Amino acid sequence: MEAPALALEGVAVDRAEVPVVHDVALEAAPGEVTVVLGANGAGKTTLMDGIAGLARVKSGTVRLGGTAIERLAPYKRARAGLGYVEQARTTFRTLTVEQNLLVSQRGDGDLATVYRLFPELDKRRGLQAGHLSGGEQQMVVLGRALVSAPKVVLIDEMSLGLAPLVVRRLMTTVGELAGMGIAVVLIEQFANLALDVGTSAHVLRKGRIVFSGPCAELRGDERRLHRLYFGGAPSAGGPRSDGAEPGGAEGAEPGGATPPPAEREAR
Repeated sequence: MEAPALALEGVAVDRAEVPVVHDVALEAAPGEVTVVLGANGAGKTTLMDGIAGLARVKSGTVRLGGTAIERLAPYKRARAGLGYVEQARTTFRTLTVEQNLLVSQRGDGDLATVYRLFPELDKRRGLQAGHLSGGEQQMVVLGRALVSAPKVVLIDEMSLGLAPLVVRRLMTTVGELAGMGIAVVLIEQFANLALDVGTSAHVLRKGRIVFSGPCAELRGDERRLHRLYFGGAPSAGGPRSDGAEPGGAEGAEPGGATPPPAEREAR
């Protein structure tokens, strides 16, 4: 069996000196999508920030390709092969698409691969990023992670605020990244979409992992997802397997869900 590209061993992460994530162990293999699910406030984003160096790892070990990185500065983790697509969808708005990509290019990072994955960007490579649609901006952010020549890419809630068709389009690209041998760790509010593209899944509740196993075990099992998310029996208003609320507003995101606010703290 191939060694994991990313391995967490007993990881605890603080947010503003408050313990949020506790004793997390997980592995992400090259060429696979590892899905991390959980309700808002479960600690998902804090976990990602801890891996990337944006939140303090209080204890435990984060290994990238077998090397411990939990004490490295964020830029050193990036140089070691860790890409992070944050939910903020940050681009350099006054720079062109291509300039945004070149800023992040490193080593074997290939712009041609980005343009192959996102032909929409190829057509707009000379356009300022601030004039792109939300979906196109997300493509730029994904492209910037890709041209940094990553071994592992962390993706946090890339569907926030995007139309259903765009979300599905981006999910296809996540699968393509894995097909290129990259280990992808995906946080996604719409569980069904994530489980469809993922290989293994972990569910966080109150900062602790309460499930680890194949994505196939959770696909379509709304009751089990509810129990894992909240620890109780499902109610009529509980989340479906797509992370949506039943009876969502017309025009909502995939599965009828209205996207939750993009809070950062303690997620």
